[in-house]
Amino acid sequence: MAWIKTVSPEGNEKLAKALADQRSYYPKEYAAPVQALDEGLPGIVASHSLLPQTLYHAFSTFGTLMSPDLPLDRRQHEMIATMVSVTNRCKY
Repeated sequence: MAWIKTVSPEGNEKLAKALADQRSYYPKEYAAPVQALDEGLPGIVASHSLLPQTLYHAFSTFGTLMSPDLPLDRRQHEMIATMVSVTNRCKY
């Protein structure tokens, strides 16, 4: 398994701002984590922590695509995301 260096948002102003700013694009259902995390950030988010602007753009894009203002409802978005992950053989 690959190892990716990550950094904590504590004491890293650019990373903390990028994380806070991208969260505003997500539906309210994403505000609370579904499960406790061992080290704070989920792995996929933490894997972008060395590049705060990339993190912001990548995850705010996803948040925008999940907008409740779009014609698909939440379950349809989730079904599409699940099928893309299955097709790409993702484990998460």
